[in-house]
Amino acid sequence: MSLFMQQQLKLHQTLKLTPQLQQAIRLLQLSHLELAEKVSQELEENPFLEIREQQPEEIVPQADDRRSLEADDGAYEQEAAKNADWEEYIGDFSSAPKDTGRQEVQEETLTLEQRLSERTTLAGHLLWQLHLGSFTEEEIATGECIIGNLEPNGRLEASNAELAELAGTTADKVRDMVARIQLFDPIGVACRTLQESLLAQVKGRGLDGDEVLVSLISNHLEDLENGQLKAIKKQFKLNDDDLREYIAVIRSLDPLPGSDMGGGEPQYVTPDATVFKVGDEFVILLNDDNVPSLAINDDMREKCCSQEAEGGNSDEQARDRAYCTEKLRDAKNLISSLEYRKRTLYRTLESIVRHQREFFEKGPKGLKPLILNDVAQDINMHESTVSRITTSKYVATAFGTFELKYFFNSAVSAANGADAVGSEGVREEIRELVAGEDPQNPLSDEAIAAILNEKLGIQIARRTVAKYRTVLSIPSSSRRKKRF
Repeated sequence: MSLFMQQQLKLHQTLKLTPQLQQAIRLLQLSHLELAEKVSQELEENPFLEIREQQPEEIVPQADDRRSLEADDGAYEQEAAKNADWEEYIGDFSSAPKDTGRQEVQEETLTLEQRLSERTTLAGHLLWQLHLGSFTEEEIATGECIIGNLEPNGRLEASNAELAELAGTTADKVRDMVARIQLFDPIGVACRTLQESLLAQVKGRGLDGDEVLVSLISNHLEDLENGQLKAIKKQFKLNDDDLREYIAVIRSLDPLPGSDMGGGEPQYVTPDATVFKVGDEFVILLNDDNVPSLAINDDMREKCCSQEAEGGNSDEQARDRAYCTEKLRDAKNLISSLEYRKRTLYRTLESIVRHQREFFEKGPKGLKPLILNDVAQDINMHESTVSRITTSKYVATAFGTFELKYFFNSAVSAANGADAVGSEGVREEIRELVAGEDPQNPLSDEAIAAILNEKLGIQIARRTVAKYRTVLSIPSSSRRKKRF
């Protein structure tokens, strides 16, 4: 067997993303606040960048410029289409979708005190009462330990033995202190079960002497929830009026008395664009707040050109020329990538408004079935590009602020060849039907399906209605029914 060396030529394809394309991909996914932070950082680090003094009057591509803009965008799309699966590379830069709930930001209406004052927390409110009360130093230390171990909703999960070990006291003293804190405002905090919290509220109202009320809370909450009222009336020898009064008292109690104060600060979003109607047309206005337009600093550019003209062979001069060349290239790439992001966002919104025009006129019930590929084909871009530009982006409309992902929803097939209906529109119809139903005779899932079939002309099964009802956090008809 002989060993020898041999040269061979092989052709193979590999994914090669240019730095400019890499940056464009990252910028597509950034939210408005993240983009503002990125631009601010680049302004600090790159001496070739400066804020453009005069903002352009029109940031929206006009019809005459559309052909040239699409040609520029094609350079990105042609290179991106070589390999649509960028997730392996871009995973570290991907932004998880934020909360898609609708939020109205009205900072302009806040007073100076509301902007600057510290929000009262549940722990702070309880500690304030603790230090104002007539407690010994040992009791205050025990109470601070108890309050410090409360859940955000006011529930107490730690046992008395665990709290006693943390506070350096006995379990009996912890139990006594827990009972006293339960009567702090809001009454019913520091409880471990729903029954314990409701009983503490009953005691705070001075109704703990009513044995029937205490027994209903302690042993029959599930029976009341399931509507097993005949057995309860028979056991306690109550008539309808008496039972109605007991149920009214229980309903007036708060199952989570500390939840209103224990939650964190609300998460506000800044819409990336606003859509409003002018006449018969919808106008898209991109939000440039906190994201200034950038330009190349002419002084730095001239200085860089003069250094190249002067030449010089020293190491320091060579490093300066390489630094200037790199930073100037980065500045041009950033400006180009920002413009590409802006054009892509506008064209995507323009397509969404065309597809979902009925939503912008009538609200959520007007949502039509829409998928990413529909918009991608409409604006002649790759589906992955549309997915990234709609991630963590919000648009303000006449019906609230929505994430762009909200406008993409599946279709519910229609009968008799009619147009399909979006699943979000069906959920809105279910919400309105339940809100307007008779509390004494709530609509069953079968009845809702029949109404939707007649009203919208769609083919929807009972189990589909049940699934949508669960998504909307609407209980079943048996739980919604009011017996009195």
